[in-house]
Amino acid sequence: MLTIRPSVRIFLCNQPTDLRRGFNGLAAMVQDTLGEDPLSGHLSIFLNRRCNRLKLLYWDEDGYALWYKRLERGTF
Repeated sequence: MLTIRPSVRIFLCNQPTDLRRGFNGLAAMVQDTLGEDPLSGHLSIFLNRRCNRLKLLYWDEDGYALWYKRLERGTF
């Protein structure tokens, strides 16, 4: 279970993302596209063009954590 502290902000990238990107590529997008610090501990969410897959990236005190979700039907 993912527990989110009240001080954590959630950022959603508003442009389709190539979800083949890994930790470093998504962290670069957080800096360039969202204008935020990827080491801040805030959550960054990225969606693919069809909005049926997402990746969630955040810094967890000692390294990046990355979650990936794929919907079999429907969209986010």
